[in-house]
Amino acid sequence: MGYQCVDCVAEGQRTAPRPASVAGARPGGRPVVVPTLIAVNAVVFVLTALQAANPVYNSNSVLFRELSLVPGFVHAGEWWRVLTAGFLHIGPIHLIVNMLALWMLGRDLEVVLGRGRFLALYLVSLLGGSAAVMLFYAANDQVAGASGAVFGLMGALVVVLRRLRAPAGQVFGIIGINVLISVVLPGISLIGHLGGLAVGAIATAALVYAPPRNRTAVQVAAIGGLTVVLLVLIWLTTLR
Repeated sequence: MGYQCVDCVAEGQRTAPRPASVAGARPGGRPVVVPTLIAVNAVVFVLTALQAANPVYNSNSVLFRELSLVPGFVHAGEWWRVLTAGFLHIGPIHLIVNMLALWMLGRDLEVVLGRGRFLALYLVSLLGGSAAVMLFYAANDQVAGASGAVFGLMGALVVVLRRLRAPAGQVFGIIGINVLISVVLPGISLIGHLGGLAVGAIATAALVYAPPRNRTAVQVAAIGGLTVVLLVLIWLTTLR
């Protein structure tokens, strides 16, 4: 009967190559980006609520006014708003709904994509929602929330499931319900949601369908190129 020492087996397990995910991520990692994003959003909300002295009307705070997305202010040179607006929320319900969605959608996506790729997906989806707002909203409209990025994660999940040849019907149903809610309820940025959804799906397709050879270079080029396109679209709105 053969015999292997425990230390030898353990060393073999450490050195044996582990298969990567469809995006090139190593398996077994715990979500880190998702809870960090949730913490950042929560801290920003608390700061705006304290400034406004009212958690329900935290949008009255100076910080909220300086960071929210107002196309006219972006045209005047306040470019940071296209990103910072994605970390603001109007009232606690808005925050809770978006953070629950981020937690439920983001955990598995972060594991499949890897931390760096997931963060890039989240930020480019956020930028996609902002670009849509810049293209179709009036100069004095005010928009805030992580919904564009969250919708980007919905689009990403569909693409990942299709890549894995797994059923995606439930995700399509969730997207349909959320789009319907965006249409029916007043004060919700449907355009921003759809912009994030489309960009999230496109970005994820680039991540999970990149060829294994030179995968990282292709992924970086694709996400970088998509980011440049969105920034150019935003810049073009300043010429109107």
